[in-house]
Amino acid sequence: MATRTQARESVIGLLYAYDLGNEAIAKFADEILEDKKIRNKQKDFALTLFNGTIENLLEVDKEIEEHLKQREISDVGSVEKAILRLSIYETLFSNLDKAIIINEAIELSKRLASDNAPRFINGVLDSIEKK
Repeated sequence: MATRTQARESVIGLLYAYDLGNEAIAKFADEILEDKKIRNKQKDFALTLFNGTIENLLEVDKEIEEHLKQREISDVGSVEKAILRLSIYETLFSNLDKAIIINEAIELSKRLASDNAPRFINGVLDSIEKK
């Protein structure tokens, strides 16, 4: 059975593809998660995160832009942007402890993104959490 971390990692992949212009990926999210063996409760969790992030993308991106220092959202790498979008969506729209969301985002960025990403993501999320 997949973990919530694996579900989030799959959502990051979906958000990454979406950001690169593959907006039709939303139609295939269910099958993609199934192929990655994200099933049952974890698939429901992942679909909720993915669909929620997409549905609230303008608000999520606005939140990112407000907390970027000396950067534009277009300057943020696609993987980092996907991690930020997911974690900010969770911060704004879930009851999960903010420390858990931030920790999960940092750990995922260590595995999926550039070397500087964990520090960058931590800084943005910490700034939002303090707001």
